[in-house]
Amino acid sequence: MSISIAHHPNAAGDVHHPDPIQYREYKLLLKAEHFLKPQSFHKFWKLTRRVAKNLGVTINKRGKPMETHLREVIFFDTPKFRLYNNGFILRRRTFYKNGLPQPEHELTLKFRSPDYEAAAAVDVRPLLPCRNVVKFKEEILLPNDKPQGMRTIYSHGCELDTPNTIMTQSFETICQVFPALQRTGAKPKTALSVVNGIAIEEILVNFGEIDFGGRMTAKANVAIWRNRTTQEHFVGEYSYQLKFPSLGEFHGKPRELSEQFYLDLQREAADWIKIETTKTAMIYRMGRTAVTNHE
Repeated sequence: MSISIAHHPNAAGDVHHPDPIQYREYKLLLKAEHFLKPQSFHKFWKLTRRVAKNLGVTINKRGKPMETHLREVIFFDTPKFRLYNNGFILRRRTFYKNGLPQPEHELTLKFRSPDYEAAAAVDVRPLLPCRNVVKFKEEILLPNDKPQGMRTIYSHGCELDTPNTIMTQSFETICQVFPALQRTGAKPKTALSVVNGIAIEEILVNFGEIDFGGRMTAKANVAIWRNRTTQEHFVGEYSYQLKFPSLGEFHGKPRELSEQFYLDLQREAADWIKIETTKTAMIYRMGRTAVTNHE
């Protein structure tokens, strides 16, 4: 990975302007073993439609009904997880079309924290002169201490498309792409590796678009993660995401309905829900390296 950072507009010395929160994503972890057959996805789809109907919320079909996508997900970190234990997630997604991997990969850096100020202060933009998309999200998750409710973590991330770049290089090299990682304190010559040696096969199923009124709609889907090598099922996740100009403009009935839908779905789908923190946390805890990040 050879990158020139000279004359780039994000070079050292530039003023960082905080990004506004423009997304709210609701997430429910699910038991992957409940999704071993195609009929299971339809069963859960009907369950979500029933909850929506009781609230007077419409779920519109967008694209092909129950459209399915295959992706490979890999996390990279230092041997002692200096990235994740400092709040960072470095992820690569490979997309497949007609069974073949696409040449461009989605490389994402995220900083996640329950503290808004901490998340807003991190400039996740690359020095790499390329097109990138910054997403600052408010993520709504289940509480850590009880089976139902809501809690918030803030995710400040940057996505960019890249060729099949070798990621298992030195920490110094990846810092030339994402200088924010320097704050982790990892030694420059430390090599990155695939977290716990796990390549994840992700099955993503489109569940349509939820209309909460006031021109506030959310794309909903179910993702199932399994070990690409052994086919062991890890976890599932139902999520729906809204986008708006600013968090201050997301209020009133659309906000109330989106939250009530989340709470009602927890009760209706209690047997489907897996009590965990996040999908990423599960992957990190599958090895012997100490994990001090408790999302």
